[in-house]
Amino acid sequence: MFFGWLTDTEYKAKNSKSKANLMTEAGDFDNNAPNLMVYRFSDIEVATNRFSFENKLGEGGYGPVYKGVLSDGREIAVKKLSKTSTQGFEEFKNEVMLTAKLQHVNLVRVLGFCIEREEHMLVYEFMPNKSLDYYLYDPMKRYMLDWEKRVEIIEGVTQGLLYLQEYSRLKIIHRDLKASNILLDEEMKPKISDFGMARIFSKDEVEANTHRIVGTYGYVPPEYVKKGLYSIKSDVYSFGVLLLQIISGRKTACLYGVHENLSLLEFAYGLWIQEKGMEFMDPTLDDTNSSCTLLKCKQIALLCVQENANDRPTMLEVSSMLRNETTPMANPKRPAFSKRTDENDELTRSNLKPEICSIDDSPISEVVGR
Repeated sequence: MFFGWLTDTEYKAKNSKSKANLMTEAGDFDNNAPNLMVYRFSDIEVATNRFSFENKLGEGGYGPVYKGVLSDGREIAVKKLSKTSTQGFEEFKNEVMLTAKLQHVNLVRVLGFCIEREEHMLVYEFMPNKSLDYYLYDPMKRYMLDWEKRVEIIEGVTQGLLYLQEYSRLKIIHRDLKASNILLDEEMKPKISDFGMARIFSKDEVEANTHRIVGTYGYVPPEYVKKGLYSIKSDVYSFGVLLLQIISGRKTACLYGVHENLSLLEFAYGLWIQEKGMEFMDPTLDDTNSSCTLLKCKQIALLCVQENANDRPTMLEVSSMLRNETTPMANPKRPAFSKRTDENDELTRSNLKPEICSIDDSPISEVVGR
């Protein structure tokens, strides 16, 4: 068997060395980092009932995730690297090392890991209410998220990103922020998860370049797709897309409009410039008694998804806008990936009534730059 360009023998040797390095680095965390447990495969196997289908919580690009119960009664979530996954040991190690050093109420906590029998597993705190997308797109479950609850989720995600970008010892770019990576605890409070694709910036670093472009279609900004450039504004863009989904309950992969040829961003912007912004919103929501209105959130979202990264606000500015701590907000320019540039074209003239669409959001492990 081959792993990339390595023979089976070479891969085992590399894996053994990587395991030793990870164990060493995990033990070298400073006093501000939580203690990471090194779990035995046999204990996780028992906790998950041999990774039974009944305990399976879902599956992503990394691999399947299982619920488990340890011998002391603690509930855990186990993410198991799939042999067919496009992600590998480097992403596994990246997530262990990063999340072990990050502590915030709006970030999912990694409890430990297991490297045994050629298995690579991450052990997390268990989040009983699944992920945000589980509720947003379901015709019945969406009622469980009233506007007050959605505002709490928006504020929680904002605080989590603020911590990553401004207040942690490390400056972190997540690079895969999306609804399925926002997990909800027993009180429906949000926690950002999945840091396998995340990257560390120095505090004075502005942007970086990569030749391997990863993420999820619909959440990835244009400068990343076209040039491989990423920065804190990459996560701002993803946050803007997420915010549009939270206020509308709509999916990124659907096409909207009478002719079903508008992306979510174009559809939202078209209604905005026609001053029909409320037609975009989830009709189940009532923001009457909230200082954080649906229209304000839509304007903030559209500012976050503008084509030029320099035009997008920082998360500090987003937080200020959400909390009414700023002067009147700017008018958003056309969103990224817009096919139209003329303000008097069909996008503004046509009837933008949405059509029913059944396409699912499509997570991908790698997108190819144009």
